Amino acid sequence: MFTRRNFGLTSASLVALAACSSANAGDKRASNKMETAMSDDQWANLSAREWQERLTEQEFYVLRKEGTERPFTSPLNDEKRDGTFICAGCDLPLFKADTKFDSGTGWPSFFDFIKGNIETKRDFKLVLPRTEYHCARCGGHQGHVFKDGPAPTGLRYCNNGIALNFVPA
Repeated sequence: MFTRRNFGLTSASLVALAACSSANAGDKRASNKMETAMSDDQWANLSAREWQERLTEQEFYVLRKEGTERPFTSPLNDEKRDGTFICAGCDLPLFKADTKFDSGTGWPSFFDFIKGNIETKRDFKLVLPRTEYHCARCGGHQGHVFKDGPAPTGLRYCNNGIALNFVPA
């Protein structure tokens, strides 16, 4: 017999099943949105396995292995709306849209960042020293900063588009 109680349990079961199916279908970014309340320490201490579960293969390569995506492949190169560019790993806001410019390099470029949300370190992977920057919350690799950008900073934060998401204003 089908009662309201059975219907309630069935509906709850279907909702739970749908939620699990969505997560299993690879909707990794949706799961990040629900967990941004984690502390900075929790973000910084996720294991490689946990990151692999959260990110696509290409995001993992760039954000966690300090890889570089191919130039001119990111749809964010052409993003011109008002809004904020956030870390694809943990959703921390990194750049305001009004600091983005077309550098002609094939990667989204910015002349300034949101204070406190980016950290830097020296990188010697190409022999000559460069300044790498990453998300201050999760440590996700974003790109490199160069001294050939426009005024007022003269800097170019050359970012991997796969390491960012865009949130329109």
